[in-house]
Amino acid sequence: MAMYKLQRDLPVEDGYDIIVAGGGPAGSAAAICAARLGAKVLLVEAAGCLGGMGTSGLVTAFDPMADGERGLVGGLMREIVETLYKRGELGPDVTPQYWREMYHRWTQFRVEGYKHLLDELTADAGVEVRFFTTVVEADASDDTVNGVVIHNIEGLRYVQAKTFIDCTGDAVLAHMCGAECRANPQFMPGTLCSLHAGIDWDQLKKQNQQELLEQAIADGHFTQPDRHLPGMSRVGNAVGYLNGGHLFEKDALTCRGRSEGMALGRRLVREYIDFYRKYVPGCENIELVTTGALMGVRETRRIVGEYELTFEDYAARRQFPDQIGVFNKYVDIHVRNCSKEEYERFLKEKDRVGRLGRGECFGLPYGIIVPKGWRNLWVAGRCTSSDVMVHGSIRVMPAASMMGQAAGTAAVQSMQTHQPAFSIDTQSLVHTLREHGAYLPQDETCGPVDHGAR
Repeated sequence: MAMYKLQRDLPVEDGYDIIVAGGGPAGSAAAICAARLGAKVLLVEAAGCLGGMGTSGLVTAFDPMADGERGLVGGLMREIVETLYKRGELGPDVTPQYWREMYHRWTQFRVEGYKHLLDELTADAGVEVRFFTTVVEADASDDTVNGVVIHNIEGLRYVQAKTFIDCTGDAVLAHMCGAECRANPQFMPGTLCSLHAGIDWDQLKKQNQQELLEQAIADGHFTQPDRHLPGMSRVGNAVGYLNGGHLFEKDALTCRGRSEGMALGRRLVREYIDFYRKYVPGCENIELVTTGALMGVRETRRIVGEYELTFEDYAARRQFPDQIGVFNKYVDIHVRNCSKEEYERFLKEKDRVGRLGRGECFGLPYGIIVPKGWRNLWVAGRCTSSDVMVHGSIRVMPAASMMGQAAGTAAVQSMQTHQPAFSIDTQSLVHTLREHGAYLPQDETCGPVDHGAR
């Protein structure tokens, strides 16, 4: 490819303590929690609302937040869910036991209520939010980020800050800075989610959607015989959420892959509407309300962190002195093709390999949110440091929010104490997180962590 060199002068902005790239569940939590601790925070988001996949992507259900005996996810994520519940913005069947106690239970929510609440929380905390804004370049030297170049309708600007948090989901900022990253060559495919109306929910609840899907596949209904259907679930009195139709072989680390994926996703949604009308009692009058504005990406790029969380940690139910959250969700690695063998692999992994029991959990150590050796850079969300298997558990919204809260809290602590990200006093960090509602059951905590990565 021929190269073109561009050189120009840019307006410079400064005065920020923290710049957060990406306003999904991780970025929103990082920005809100840091601002509540007194930091001056700039949050940049490419879309026109916060919430990421939960809003622009229409993934309208929070993954399991309890282990069958107790709630594991506290802090800002629990505050959000309980506020949505008080406002009547959760699914019509949802009760507080969903996130306080129940085992592997999803909490459905209404998209607009979630958007509005995140707007409120960021404004109340004093976060400066810039929508329709992306980070397009980073100014970093050695192990320190100095500033970023952002772009929006006003053009390009260079913005300086003391600390930076990458919540892009794709490790975009960390990668630009030169932090070591990796990508799985056999990444999970995405889906394009959609909202629907005209459903008789009393009838639909009686149906086995998987059996009906298998019949439709046998009849040759689908152009893509995808046996893995998360299915249709109820998010409002009249609205359902469909997560179906994998976007196989669409590389979400390329613009072409995302573009082709969006077009394919919209076509597949039409096939699923026809399937529900023809095969599923209660859906004869189903209508498409809208498809997501974002492709539902499950896996792209992850950092190499101060610690890599592994499946062995997960299977051992390992707890860490420096853990910033605990979690219980099973290892959920979606099918990578339409074969029966791949679908059987998925079922076996979910039900036998990667499922923790009631009352069990594993820890999320602080080191997974710090790119190895970096002083003022954190990441949160699905681009944190883990192996492929455990990534299948922690890539979801409640875990992302916990990691975001920890990253924002750590960035404030780093500025106050002048401790670098890679060697922060995690005992103090855990104490602060607990003060702000995080559930961190470890008996022992530790001081500054040094992983020998300098």
